[in-house]
Amino acid sequence: MSKIRVYEIAKELGLSNKELLATLKEFDIKVKNHMSSLTDEEAKLITEYYAPEDTKEEVDNAQEVAAEVESDEETVLIPEMVTVKTLAEKLNKQTSDVVKSLMLKGIMATANQEIDFDTASEIALEYNVLLEKEPEQDLVEAFFAEEPDDEKDLVTRSPIVVVMGHVDHGKTSLLDAIRESNVTSREAGGITQHIGASVVTINDHDITFLDTPGHEAFTAMRLRGAMATDIAILVVAADDGVMPQTIEAINHAKAAGVQIIVAVNKIDKPGANQDRVKQELVEYGLIAEDWGGDTICVPVSAIEKTNLDQLLEMILLVSEMEELKANPNKKASGTIVEAQLDKGRGPVATVLIQNGTLKVGDSIIAGTAYGRIRAMIDDKGRRVKQAGPSTPVEILGLSEVPVAGDAFFTAKNEREARHVADKVIEKNREKLIQNTPQKVTLDDLFNQIQSGNMKELNIIVKADVQGSVEAVKQSLVKLSNEDVMIKVIHGGVGAINETDVILASASNAIIIGFNVRPETSAKAVADAEKIDLRLYRIIYNAIEDIEAAMKGMLDPEYKEKVIGHAEVRQTFKVSGVGTIAGSYVLDGKFTRNAKVRLVRDGIVIYEGELDSLKRFKDDVKEVNTGYECGIMLNKFNDLKEGDVVEAYIMEEIPR
Repeated sequence: MSKIRVYEIAKELGLSNKELLATLKEFDIKVKNHMSSLTDEEAKLITEYYAPEDTKEEVDNAQEVAAEVESDEETVLIPEMVTVKTLAEKLNKQTSDVVKSLMLKGIMATANQEIDFDTASEIALEYNVLLEKEPEQDLVEAFFAEEPDDEKDLVTRSPIVVVMGHVDHGKTSLLDAIRESNVTSREAGGITQHIGASVVTINDHDITFLDTPGHEAFTAMRLRGAMATDIAILVVAADDGVMPQTIEAINHAKAAGVQIIVAVNKIDKPGANQDRVKQELVEYGLIAEDWGGDTICVPVSAIEKTNLDQLLEMILLVSEMEELKANPNKKASGTIVEAQLDKGRGPVATVLIQNGTLKVGDSIIAGTAYGRIRAMIDDKGRRVKQAGPSTPVEILGLSEVPVAGDAFFTAKNEREARHVADKVIEKNREKLIQNTPQKVTLDDLFNQIQSGNMKELNIIVKADVQGSVEAVKQSLVKLSNEDVMIKVIHGGVGAINETDVILASASNAIIIGFNVRPETSAKAVADAEKIDLRLYRIIYNAIEDIEAAMKGMLDPEYKEKVIGHAEVRQTFKVSGVGTIAGSYVLDGKFTRNAKVRLVRDGIVIYEGELDSLKRFKDDVKEVNTGYECGIMLNKFNDLKEGDVVEAYIMEEIPR
């Protein structure tokens, strides 16, 4: 090291030459202690590597910077971990100076090595600079943040269509018929690659169809924040009319705010009656255009291939009205439509690009999966180099199989993708990607109204008969006021199932059940998703509860706690006594003082108390899981094999 450099360093550090030389001597000893096993020549080489000689230009720059820095202490923000090079830049010093300062403290670090905040603070104090931790920016949220698009960058994109409807109404047949009629070029051997989505061309315009198994998958994608579809085609069989799953599909599409086009299928069948279908659809707010409404209804036949072009033209017409646009000149993002592990090719995912252009070689992240795209295959099985908005492609090169419905994003490089994926795992995947709003419950409804969070309360109603559903709907809607509007997004007959809970989660709704019970799987999902699920026997109780919640006067109440279920295996009629149900306790336990309800096919038949609980001929206080027992219900004898008796107790819940 030259004398000039020693003098410059002394000047920068505010030391005399003598003090600096003493420090350098100490530095020399420390280096040798670290490298006692090396020769002097090797030690010299390593020292030069860690603290290379600064060029004249670097020295001049350092002097200029030093002159600009005020002698008073200044404050600089740095993150928890910082590289030596970044710290040097923040301190306006040469990297080699910071490396030397670290070595004087016995820390051997290269320019790209990270040091913690405390070590960095000590170094900074030597230069009269105070460090502060910068507020921790959420790397993951920053990565997933959507950049706003400039209007002039947007171009028209193809519509994305999902086909929904009741089972056996011809969803798959219709999709197959549309594909066959519009496939212009087939690949070798006539084998069409099935990738979960397909593109159909009509009048030089493309339409992308998603092959979802039904509205459940559609809503599951919505649940994860993937608004992947623009138009829903509702397939209704002309000879069958509106069925339970048709109603569910309508409600799911409406909750998602997706435009609905009705395809009245099977018009070639003898019992086809289009007017009856239109009449039934009116009840659900879908009024056909020829009846003075605004719902497009197209009569089609998947078997005869009738009016398929008309249906496609209507899709194009709706998409023109919607003015669907996207920016192709940005980093690609979109949704994973489906994914699986292929024996020969590894994790394979079908992605739907919603913005930007995806290219082979791009690094992407989808949930906890990341990777560099090795190959892209379109819906016709052809290899493609790039794909723009509204295009479905199959991609290879991911680290693992992503979850269908997850969003995918493009990273700068594979290193960034891996880094973000690791952070996603740390931050609990579900919470991050799903990003659902705070779930509403009756207990905190008033607080949410007061804080201005609740403008609309969505409710799902399930009951034992259709009449009850309608009565409940009308009664609840009348409770709307200027603070909160009550909206029944779905009503149906039968037990509360998993589909209802998924819809409630995606739409932030409360589920109200009348004389029905939730299925076991639905209850588990409701607990996991923190859905407020309320069960009633009397309609006025529900109205009072919601009214009270809206006024913030929900009184302390008793909450029922289910303690066990028993299945009726055999019944014995005893004259003068009644019917005894020979039962097997499936879970929990039965106690003598418990209240019970009898459930048959998901519908509550009886609710009351136990008349007696026996093991063999003895009266007992309780019977545990896996044991058989004799059950008699108070003033009720209509017991049948296969019935389920549910035992529960009432617990007071403090507010």
